[in-house]
Amino acid sequence: MSERKKVVLATRNQGKVKEFNRLFADLGWEGISLAEFEEVPEVVEDKETFEANALKKAITISTYLNLPAMGDDSGLEVDALDGRPGVYSARYAGEDATDEQNWRKLLTELESVPMEQRTARFRCTLAFVVPGCDPIIATGSCEGLIAREAKGTNGFGYDPVFYIPEIEKMMAQLLPDEKNQLSHRARAMHHLLQKLQ
Repeated sequence: MSERKKVVLATRNQGKVKEFNRLFADLGWEGISLAEFEEVPEVVEDKETFEANALKKAITISTYLNLPAMGDDSGLEVDALDGRPGVYSARYAGEDATDEQNWRKLLTELESVPMEQRTARFRCTLAFVVPGCDPIIATGSCEGLIAREAKGTNGFGYDPVFYIPEIEKMMAQLLPDEKNQLSHRARAMHHLLQKLQ
C-alpha cells in the first residue's frame, strides 16, 4: 500500500483535526496538526471574510514548511444578529473565551428573539495550497436554528445550540459519521475533493 499523502492542517484545534482526518480517510491522505511543528509562526486571523482568513493561513503555512497545506475558517452566522458572530465566532465572548462562554453569550443576545427568527448557518471556507500552484478554494454551509438551550455532548464550538430542523437534532447530538454527512465542513470538503479530482 502506498504511503499516505501528508497535508498540514493550519490549525491546532484537535476537534477540527479529527473531523478532517475522518473526511480525508477515503483519499488516503493524512492531515497533520500544526501542533507537530513547534517552530511555525502563529497566523493571526485578522481578515474580514472566511475566505481571506483561510487563504492567509494556508499560504503562510505552506510557504513556511514548503508542504501542501489546508487552511479553514469557519463560523456561525445568525440572521437576527446581522450575520454575527461570523469571523469572530471563536472569540465572540473574548479573546480566550471557551466554547461554552461563546454560545452562552449568543443565547443571551437572542433571549427575546422568537424561534422562527433564530435562523442561522454554519459556514466553512477551505483553502488548499500546494507550493508553486494556484490555491483551491471550496465552501460549504449548513442551515439551522439557534435553540433556546444547549443539548448534546458531541462536537465543539456552537454545536450544542445549533438545531437542524431536517433531522430534528442538535449538531452536538450527532455521531461523528452523521455529522460528516451534513456539516458545513463536510460539505466544503466534498466541494474541495471534487475540485482536486
